[in-house]
Amino acid sequence: MNYILYDGPEREDLLPFTFTRPVADIRIGILTIREKWEKMLGKKTSTKTEEYLSGKWPLGVKEQNIFINSSVIPTEELIREINALQANEKLIRDDKVVAYFQEGTLDKDISGFDSKKASNDVLSISNTWDIFSKNGEALNLDFALLTRERKSKDIDGSNFVKAAENIFIEEGAVVENCSLNASSGPIYIGKNATVMEGSLIRGPFAICENATVKLGAKIYGPTTIGPFCKVGGEINNSVFFQNSNKGHDGYLGNSVLGEWCNIGADSNNSNLKNNYAEVRIWNYRTENFAKTGLQFCGLIMGDHSKCGINTMFNTGTVVGVSANIFGSGFPRNFIPGFSWGGSAGTTTYKLEKALETAELVMQRRNIDLTQDDRDILKYAFDYSAKWRRA
Repeated sequence: MNYILYDGPEREDLLPFTFTRPVADIRIGILTIREKWEKMLGKKTSTKTEEYLSGKWPLGVKEQNIFINSSVIPTEELIREINALQANEKLIRDDKVVAYFQEGTLDKDISGFDSKKASNDVLSISNTWDIFSKNGEALNLDFALLTRERKSKDIDGSNFVKAAENIFIEEGAVVENCSLNASSGPIYIGKNATVMEGSLIRGPFAICENATVKLGAKIYGPTTIGPFCKVGGEINNSVFFQNSNKGHDGYLGNSVLGEWCNIGADSNNSNLKNNYAEVRIWNYRTENFAKTGLQFCGLIMGDHSKCGINTMFNTGTVVGVSANIFGSGFPRNFIPGFSWGGSAGTTTYKLEKALETAELVMQRRNIDLTQDDRDILKYAFDYSAKWRRA
């Protein structure tokens, strides 16, 4: 069977992260959504997404294809129900199409497909804030998936440990002279990750392959530090996708950072309004501020965006792709992609300069900025132009 992960109607509500990736490549829990599906299916997947992303994430169609909504988190029961689908059948839950089985051409209208109802509730993401607010549930699922019938590396005796049975350390990881409290959720330390001495970790928590927690960090979950990220200071219920840094003191809470982001030293975000009211954040689809239903909501930052030292972010701030934020005071709570400046005002971060910076940043980790990457950033630049100031 050929499995294809497709971007559903949720894609627009997951901007700015889906400017630069399909929904399937969003990280929530420990793994990306694609990694979860491929591990549980035992097969590689391809992607049905926007045309401008298809050069980097091509679609592979065969005679028999099962299309899976990329916003859905897999479970064993869900996979059994998906694999039980017959041609021209779809699996639904709460009016959401979870998956469908289609033969041959992609031009068929699936509205006429026979509907099968998923037997259990489906964990999925529909908005940017779902990534951190549902991270705990996803992290627990991934921890069980990754550690089943496996033995953890021994925990170094220099650490203070609670609920050791909920801690798993991969080979090559270094964790010494730290506090590891897994009594409120699991702690996963990925391959070749480093948690430096003096760090205080309270689960649920995951640090992925080759990532680093710096000296004396204070992190409480549910928090995920993606591969090759470097973090320090105080972090609460936040998700770092990959290759992003918050290397110094300062607070980050109820937040999501994409890839290639950098948070300057002593920067902080607010995650609670002074009047304790529900947080509203920018929605690209409606071009307005959306109700989150949350009292705590911090910073949403798209790929390649950065802030200077001592930056202060308001509750529920959304930063687009490749913005450069600096200066005193609070910048606006919506900062369009490719903005340059801060509370005193912004100008356009010229595309050529932004690409030069992206190339330099990626080269430091021996990764090339490909033509596909350039085309994607050009699309994000053009898309966000209408919200930028001159």
